[in-house]
Amino acid sequence: MTFDADLNACAALVERADPLRFRGAMAAPVAARRLLFPLYAFNIEVARAPWVTQEPMIAEMRLQWWRDVCKEIAEGRTVRHHEVATPLSGVISRDDARLLDELVAARRWDIYKDAFEDVPHFGRYINQTAGHLTWIAARNLGDADEAIVRGAAFATGIAAWLLAIPELEAKGRVPLLDGTAQGVRDLAGNALARLKAARAGRRKVSARAGAALLHVGQAEGTLRAALKDPSAVGAGTLPDPVRADGLRLAYRAFTGRW
Repeated sequence: MTFDADLNACAALVERADPLRFRGAMAAPVAARRLLFPLYAFNIEVARAPWVTQEPMIAEMRLQWWRDVCKEIAEGRTVRHHEVATPLSGVISRDDARLLDELVAARRWDIYKDAFEDVPHFGRYINQTAGHLTWIAARNLGDADEAIVRGAAFATGIAAWLLAIPELEAKGRVPLLDGTAQGVRDLAGNALARLKAARAGRRKVSARAGAALLHVGQAEGTLRAALKDPSAVGAGTLPDPVRADGLRLAYRAFTGRW
């Protein structure tokens, strides 16, 4: 199965900017990559849009561009040609596009320096970013229980968030509602509990859909490290998840035990 230029560009972008999901996609069946690479590339483009400029209005315009792409797909209209938008439009549904629009809208938080309003606000942010992305991937690949998928995605989203704390703080953001050691422990512990619960319901996710969750396993090491030493979060000394994961991805891909 060959990829065209746009799909190759998506794969290259994911390899550079999101090595964890890239490894997961490469461990998935080749056919699944036709969905995963454009979807993950979209996520990268949206995630970095707020950070390429210090002008909020320009950042808003960049996010709006992607919201317009989502609207075109959701309305069944011809989608503007773009190396990510074009292949994405061929692999997701109108309902998927509406969820991706919510993902883009959630990223508006990244533009400004306001703290999250409360715990539910932070939870929605994680669910609308990591949660929507993983759920769209899973449900397009096979049968899956949404609550199980979103529970696993929440753990992955929190792990990635903890890894990003030093950079977010350096850029003037307030990434944690409770940045104390106990607050970090509570956040990591809750995410680990969600991951454990998701794994307990793994049978509700088909093997095909499970290909969208192969990257989830790496979150456990990050969360356990944060639980053991909360100071490592702010210091930026949490273990490199790619290096720490090692050959475990191969085991997950072989057994399907994400």
